[in-house]
Amino acid sequence: MNQLAALEAEVLRAVQAGQDERAGQLWQRILEMAPEHPKALLALSQRAFRRQDLAHARALLERLVAVDGRDPQQWINLAVVCQGLKDEAAEADALSGALKRDPYHLLALILRGNLLERQGKQHAAASAYGAAARVAPPLSQLHPNLRPALEKALAFREQYDRDFSAFLSDYLAPHAAAAGGNLGRFNDSIDIMFGRKRRYESQSALYHYPGLAPVSFYERQDFHWLDAVEAATAAIREEYLAVLAADTGFEAYLQYGDDMPLNQWAELNKSLNWSAFHLIQDGRRVDANADRCPRTMAALAGAPQPQQPGRTPSAMFSLLKPHTHIPPHSGVSNSRLVVHLPLIVPGQCAFRVGNDTREWEVGKAWVFDDTIEHEAWNRSQQPRTILMFDIWHPALSEAERTMVSALSAGMQAYSQSEGFGL
Repeated sequence: MNQLAALEAEVLRAVQAGQDERAGQLWQRILEMAPEHPKALLALSQRAFRRQDLAHARALLERLVAVDGRDPQQWINLAVVCQGLKDEAAEADALSGALKRDPYHLLALILRGNLLERQGKQHAAASAYGAAARVAPPLSQLHPNLRPALEKALAFREQYDRDFSAFLSDYLAPHAAAAGGNLGRFNDSIDIMFGRKRRYESQSALYHYPGLAPVSFYERQDFHWLDAVEAATAAIREEYLAVLAADTGFEAYLQYGDDMPLNQWAELNKSLNWSAFHLIQDGRRVDANADRCPRTMAALAGAPQPQQPGRTPSAMFSLLKPHTHIPPHSGVSNSRLVVHLPLIVPGQCAFRVGNDTREWEVGKAWVFDDTIEHEAWNRSQQPRTILMFDIWHPALSEAERTMVSALSAGMQAYSQSEGFGL
């Protein structure tokens, strides 16, 4: 064992014995023998810091980062010492050194935000704290010593966002008044920017068509053919009540096999709490049911129903029993949209698509993209019923619709070669 190694072993024994003064003397001897010894520089800087000898601690740490500097913590230690010496320029340089080694270092980001806050640079501080918030784990998983600092950073950022939001509201008000028109989507963009709403995208489970904007609820006036469907509400409702009275043809909306993973559907699988009376199912007319509802079928004939063999079109009376919740989920393909025509709607019933939550109104239809996360609930004492059917996405050209139909037919032909449906 050489002399340095022997001294390091002696330091370890002194530390284990609680002989702090002895350990310090040994580290000093090591540093005299090896002026660039990283462990000695670190240990002696820590010793100087504990004794509030900040100038000496700084000198040692500056030597340490010069000869080593690979560990961000070395630079953070230097930044803390420079803060104590009120040298903000050197503190900033040290924090920059730490973040050059690890741009995602949580403590370095928090300390940079703290420095910028002390300097009155509120916008830059908010940016640093925002970066810290993005890389931070949940508070419950954070070391207790670091939690207060992160909580302070998060609180600063949240207040900054509130102040910024209030400023923008005042600033944009006259512009919005001059612009006129429906600014719902623009307002949503501001809410998303400030975290008041989530950003929802299409999550097509089976087939995703690129280039189609993820819109939760479409503008009613874009679907003129809905006028005839809504005008037939009374006749459709009458036919529904007749089949309901007969109590035949309804089946559980979800019918997964016992060997299938159910996830959020366990409670509703094979349950009549959410049931359907199918008029068109998987692209085929259900004659036994459809023949009982001629006026409903006539109304559906005016809709641009998609043709995707084995899957669509689809149309049904959807019944949701009291105190039933359909959990958040997403549909299979954004190449088609879904229409709801409310027929029976007690109070305390609502439907959410992305950030938008609406209550059904009898006879007033809406069109939505079911590949955006959505859910429904009936918290009343009475059942809720809608006519639900799908339509082509209006942004698809005739040529594109033809090819999507052909694709579905091809998928169906391939899967049926083994008697299995995709």
